[in-house]
Amino acid sequence: MERILAALGLPEEDAKITGDVLIEADLRGIDSHGIGRLSIYVERLLSGKQNPHAPLTVVSEAPGTALLDGGAGMGQVIALRAMELAIRKAKETGISGVAVRNSSHFGFAGYFPLMAVSEGMIGMAFTNARPSICPTFGTEPMLGTNPIAFAAPTDMDFPFLFDAATSIIQRGTVELYDRLHVQLPEKLVIGPSGESLLEPDLILEEMLKGSAALLPLGGIGEEGGGYKGYGLAIMVELLSAALQNGPYLKHVTGVGMGHFFLAIDISKFLPVSTFRKIAGSILRDLQNSRKEPGHDRIFVSGEKEHLTRLERLKTGIPLPPDFLEKLRQMAAQVGVGPLQ
Repeated sequence: MERILAALGLPEEDAKITGDVLIEADLRGIDSHGIGRLSIYVERLLSGKQNPHAPLTVVSEAPGTALLDGGAGMGQVIALRAMELAIRKAKETGISGVAVRNSSHFGFAGYFPLMAVSEGMIGMAFTNARPSICPTFGTEPMLGTNPIAFAAPTDMDFPFLFDAATSIIQRGTVELYDRLHVQLPEKLVIGPSGESLLEPDLILEEMLKGSAALLPLGGIGEEGGGYKGYGLAIMVELLSAALQNGPYLKHVTGVGMGHFFLAIDISKFLPVSTFRKIAGSILRDLQNSRKEPGHDRIFVSGEKEHLTRLERLKTGIPLPPDFLEKLRQMAAQVGVGPLQ
């Protein structure tokens, strides 16, 4: 990935950052946001939609806040720099928020709050995206998958990490099902008349036409709480668009989206060790609570991804054979030597 991105004009450090964000997703089992997304970035860089040398500029700044303009560059790089800034500011002010305009897809959202955790802080990340979620009682895709990511340190082997789209599934999941040639379950994606769509290749085509919509968390209607996922998606849209005066809803394309990052310096409230201990106790109490018949273990957010990461660091990241061939074709297209 680094060699392909560098061949397309990304500075070496930026190529490493982008590759690392993608690899971390795959290591954690978030295959929808890993190396499978590389072809999208290759297409955008080749077409000029994304600028490999985009300057990151400060639009406005205060002691605990900043608004940055990404210049239509690589979302992973822009987001990393924005989170770094939020962390630096939080060390001074206790809490810091950084908004970003004119960016692009930044990979799996949890990567950036984890940066704050490594500094003994709580981190949050939000982003809007191309319209794909329909509002409750609607069938037209209006909101992006608009993820919410929250990470906090604990005294366990892994931090707490909640990272989820505000839809039941995201576009990357449809792409993953397409690569695996597997149908989607019902009541995840709907057509113009509210009918469930199951074939991933058809869904991807219809999403481009605006004729397929992902359902918000909670599903169709109000009975399952679909209005909650819908409301959370709007919240992310406000933070990611209104706070930086950028595109929103139908105006969001693959490039030009907005992000928002938050860093909280725990040490400004109480010793970090105290927070870690309490956070770990909360998670352990949940793990040790009464279990549903047929299940001998309760997980907490971030635990399964942590275990998957440990395993894949030993065994490697599984990739479908046809996707490996696609990688070889991408490499040849940009003049990079084949995979060994």
